Amino acid sequence: MWAEDDLYPGVPCLQSYTEPVNGKIYLMYHGTSRYTAQQIMACGFRPSANGMLGQGVYLSRDLNKASRYPLNLPEHERVVIRVQVNVGRVKKIDYQGHPMQKTWHDHGYDTAWCPPNCGMVPSDLEEDCVWDPRRIQIIDIIYPKVLSLSKCNTNPVSGQVYTMYHGTSMEAAKKIRKEGFRQSVAGMLGRGVYLSRDLEKARRYPLNLQAYQRVVLKVEVNVGRVKKIDKQGHPLQNIWHDHGYDTAWCPPKCGMVPSGLEEDCVWDPQRIQVIEMIYPFLEVVLPCLFFLLLILIEILT
Repeated sequence: MWAEDDLYPGVPCLQSYTEPVNGKIYLMYHGTSRYTAQQIMACGFRPSANGMLGQGVYLSRDLNKASRYPLNLPEHERVVIRVQVNVGRVKKIDYQGHPMQKTWHDHGYDTAWCPPNCGMVPSDLEEDCVWDPRRIQIIDIIYPKVLSLSKCNTNPVSGQVYTMYHGTSMEAAKKIRKEGFRQSVAGMLGRGVYLSRDLEKARRYPLNLQAYQRVVLKVEVNVGRVKKIDKQGHPLQNIWHDHGYDTAWCPPKCGMVPSGLEEDCVWDPQRIQVIEMIYPFLEVVLPCLFFLLLILIEILT
């Protein structure tokens, strides 16, 4: 369900049994909730006040370990933040009661490393604790595959109503809310309104705009009669409507879309009803501002 996609082959992710070398940079992972991930992406990591290895940011070079956290959340509510870390000076802490278990930073170390199968962690998987968050550079977020693919792998059933998403600019979103959708004159699937049941795909569009300039329209669509177009050069790729279909569906990972995510093209804009506008940038910034406000209130009081 969780998978490393090897997008960053230049940064080593050693086997967790291999002791990290002082001064090296490694790929690591941090499991958290979607809400907390938004705060971290906007404001950076904050050290935990305490823990098995004392104060610091807890990470692992084992993706499977990171994907289990937080333990109290179901899998579909978790994400893993992929980072690269300059570990600095590393201290191995390999048993409970180690004399430097929580004081390693006082002795000049930047990272504490707990090797697997040493009895420190119930899962017996490796763990790292980095003292200074500035040593950590965020790369991206890994989502469990079930979130982006399970519902989108399912062929939409003719005549059913589905929730879909359309990424656009703020200006265009306001116009669509006022006047309704208009068909694209052309595209991969010909004329129509391009949508996706995958929210993460819609968040990326328009590709030429910054995140703060984008809006996602959440819509409901009566798909009518659906035709699956699952390869480039499909005989009905651009003429499916001429054969009596109302929606063309491009399934994920079929080689049609560079991102590998699903896409839908609806011929008649009247089949689409706008529900709400989603602002991806505000979803990240507002929780961070609220968090900073709480800190300010705490300081002032």
